[in-house]
Amino acid sequence: MGLEAADWTVVADNVLALVRIDSEEPYWAQDAAKHLTAEGITVEITPRLREAIDEEWTWANYPMPWCTRSEIREVSNEAQKIHDDIRNGQLLIHAHAHDGHTTVAVGTYLRRVGKSVYLHGENHLRQVADTFDSPAQALLAFEKVHGEEMRPGPAPLTDTERSAAEARTPLALTGARPEPALPEPETLPVYLADAGDQDALLDEFIDAHGEFEKWRTWSDETTHAIHESQTLRIERVHETQDRETAWTIAAYETPVSDRMWVLTATGATPAPVLQELLNHLADGDGWDTAIGAPVDERTVAAATQPLSDAGWKHTFNGHGIRWTSPDGEAGVQFDPLTAQRPQNSATWTIWAGTGPDRPAWAVTASPHTPSSLLADLSETLAQETGLRRPQSAGTGRRTSLVTSPPAVPVVTGRPATSRSR
Repeated sequence: MGLEAADWTVVADNVLALVRIDSEEPYWAQDAAKHLTAEGITVEITPRLREAIDEEWTWANYPMPWCTRSEIREVSNEAQKIHDDIRNGQLLIHAHAHDGHTTVAVGTYLRRVGKSVYLHGENHLRQVADTFDSPAQALLAFEKVHGEEMRPGPAPLTDTERSAAEARTPLALTGARPEPALPEPETLPVYLADAGDQDALLDEFIDAHGEFEKWRTWSDETTHAIHESQTLRIERVHETQDRETAWTIAAYETPVSDRMWVLTATGATPAPVLQELLNHLADGDGWDTAIGAPVDERTVAAATQPLSDAGWKHTFNGHGIRWTSPDGEAGVQFDPLTAQRPQNSATWTIWAGTGPDRPAWAVTASPHTPSSLLADLSETLAQETGLRRPQSAGTGRRTSLVTSPPAVPVVTGRPATSRSR
C-alpha cells in the first residue's frame, strides 16, 4: 500500500514496478526503501540497483545548466507530477501546439475548480509556465499565441511516455505462449547482413581498448567513446530507425580544433561493416590524416581498388563516380563536386538497397576521411560475408510471462553514466 501510494504500479502478483519519465527510478527506489525500513519492513536492495543509486552521472546539453543536482531533480519531479496528473485524469488538456522548439499545451485541473495552466516542454522538462482563472481565459490566451499551430486535445505521446506506459502493462496479460523456433540464418554478402547488436559491439570495443573512455548521456539515449588523445570521438545513438544516423565518428587535429573528417552510419548498417570500421580505428594511427590534403585520383583509386579487383561495375553519373556490386544490391559513390569542401559529410556514400537516395542502410564520409579506412571498408564489402536471419511471422519482440516474482521491487530505467569502464 505504501508503494502504491508512492506511484508504484502493480504489474503482477507481489510485483510492483516504479516507472518514471525523468529516469530517476534509482533515487526514488532508495527513497521508498527508506520509508519502508522506517515502518519496520525488511528491504533488500540488489547490488545492481545499489550501483545505479550510487552511480555518478551528468546531464548532456541540459537547458538549465545553472541548476544544482538537487535543483535538477526538483524540476524533473515537478514534471513527473504533471505527467502523473495528466495520466490519472486529474489534469485535462484542452489543446496543444509546437512552438518551434518544444510542445506547449493548455489544460485545467479538475479537482481545483477554475485553475487552468499553460504547460511548456516535454517529459522531464515540462513546466507550468503560467496560470489562469478559468479554462476560457486560458484557451483565449493560448490561441492568441499559437493559433495556427493549435490542435485540440493532448499532444501525441513522446517516446519516453510511450515506453513508460508499456512498462506499466501488467505482466500476466502477455500470456505464456512459447517462443517460436528461430529460422536458421543465411550466409550472404556482407552488405546484406543483419545489423546485429550494435550496442554490444561498441561495448566490446571499449572493453578491449582501454585508450577509449566511455561516457553515456543522462537521458540514456547516446553513448560516446573518446580516445585518450581527445582527437577521435565515436558517438552511438541508441534506439534509432534503420535509415537514421546511429553512428558518428569524427577526427580532430587537436582536442580544440575543427574536425578533420567525419563518418556516419545508419542504424541498419551490417555488424561486420561496423566491426571492420572499429577494427581500423583501434589501429593507433589508422584514423589520422593530413588536414587540407587534396582528394585526387590517387586517393580515390586507393580507396576503391578492392571494389575494382572484385568486379564491381564502374560508372559515371551526374553525381560523380559510382561502383556497383555485381548483383546490384550495393554501391559506393564518390562526389568530386563536394570533395573540395572539407566540412561536407557526404563526399563518399556507401549503401545497400535500390540507391543512395533511399538506402536500406548507408555510410557517409567527408572528403579527408583516410583512404586506408575507406579501402578497408571497400575490401570488406567486396570480399566478406555475413549472416542474415530471415523474417518470419512471430519473430517480433514479445514480453515473456514472469512465473515467479523477483525478490526485490522491479525498477525500470536508470540514469546514464559518465563513468568510463
